[in-house]
Amino acid sequence: MKTLKGNILTPQGFVAGAMSFADNGRIERIEGTPISNDRARDSKDPLLLPGFIDLHVHGGGGHDIMEGGEASARVAALHASHGTTSLLATTMTAPMSDLEIAFAGLKPVCAGRPKNAARVLGVHLEGPYINGGKLGAQPNFARPFNSDELKRLNDMAPIRLITVAPEVPGNMEAVESLVAAGYRVQIGHTLGSYEDGMEALSRGARGFTHLFNAMTALHHREPGMVGAALAHATYSEIIPDLLHAHPGAIRVALRSIPCLYCVTDSTAAAGMPDGQYKLGRHNVTKCLGGVRLADGTLAGSTLTMDQALRNLVNELGLDLPDASRRVSTYAADYLGATDRGRLAHGAWGDVVVLDRDLQLTDVYVEGAPLELAHAG
Repeated sequence: MKTLKGNILTPQGFVAGAMSFADNGRIERIEGTPISNDRARDSKDPLLLPGFIDLHVHGGGGHDIMEGGEASARVAALHASHGTTSLLATTMTAPMSDLEIAFAGLKPVCAGRPKNAARVLGVHLEGPYINGGKLGAQPNFARPFNSDELKRLNDMAPIRLITVAPEVPGNMEAVESLVAAGYRVQIGHTLGSYEDGMEALSRGARGFTHLFNAMTALHHREPGMVGAALAHATYSEIIPDLLHAHPGAIRVALRSIPCLYCVTDSTAAAGMPDGQYKLGRHNVTKCLGGVRLADGTLAGSTLTMDQALRNLVNELGLDLPDASRRVSTYAADYLGATDRGRLAHGAWGDVVVLDRDLQLTDVYVEGAPLELAHAG
């Protein structure tokens, strides 16, 4: 039985004590004395937080999910080295032939966790059911919802989350059937109005893809899709790299959306030096801390979830338990994975160990320690 000691962030707050894993990788015991957030952070003892959960990952370590083959395993290993213990592999808008290559590579990774890597919980299908007028960095292969296409892909690897533009003909009607079939549906890459957002939410859509980016903006007479999110959403993704959204905009979202959670929208350039990389069919350039197309459009990020946590605490002023929920718990809850994203009896032993400066020192996935050779 593996036992970890330190300041453990439980759902009720920090305790100074010990946590043990059972042989099946789940948390068997947590014992300790409650302590304040400030005391936990000021102590020289390690901080034990729930492992990070990222529901929007395109790549990392020089590999892109759309490559297929072993790329997704390499991506999951890179992000595990930065504390992400489970993730959704995210595909690009692409022809069916490209998607099939990606899904063929994802099938074994979703069926069993790769060595020294995060658990891949399934696929986030970010497109192709989006609006061609709000592609952002998505290649121009947007098309209306196609149930046969979706079934064919899902038979290859499990789709857990689907981004749709509800104003595209046929997509609004698809939302209800997708939700009934067990998919999480969220709104993104959209030219839809506030009213379109309201209708999609009423039909069962629950979240928004990278809030503020690639959607109609808030205006006081035309609230747009951003207005629908801020006024009515319980859940939404946001990319806290401080490039995709100004810190002030993130603060607005924090005040408006109770379970706002962080994603990286990371690309192959994450964890890599400046240079040229692939994002689906696009060539992208990493420089000046970001990733862009040739015309300057932001094209995903280089963010990792450990840096997302530090940004929330150090740049946005969140206390550590709140920040932890936004990189772990809320994403798990949104996906319905309530045995992840929290340190509690019976939950998976997904743990990040941090020092007082929130630098990562150890990672455990389902009770197993990882080698952090990729960290940096």
